[in-house]
Amino acid sequence: MLEPSNNKELPDIPAKRYFTIGEVGELCTVKPHVLRYWEQEFPQLKPVKRRGNRRYYQREDVLLIRQIKSLLYEQGFTIGGARQRMSGPQESAAPHASASVENSDIQTMIAELEAVLRLL
Repeated sequence: MLEPSNNKELPDIPAKRYFTIGEVGELCTVKPHVLRYWEQEFPQLKPVKRRGNRRYYQREDVLLIRQIKSLLYEQGFTIGGARQRMSGPQESAAPHASASVENSDIQTMIAELEAVLRLL
């Protein structure tokens, strides 16, 4: 799994096999309660649970969390949209095409509303 390009400012992931939830929080700049919530929302995120239900994340989990964070906080996806994006095939042309259609629809709507406003 490749790391999103906009995560360059995050710390490097140490060469360890397992990370605690606190360590992952620091590596991804996400609070532990957010990580626990994302576990419920994203079926791909399944840390190993050991004694006392303690979570241990692997490197792939950390990369996945960074990808989720990028989708939600930097690219503006909703939880549902990010979940769909991560579970579906990675087509680069489709999201951009639908975004441009939405932008043109919004621009048309704004122009129509401004025309109505001028009439009032």
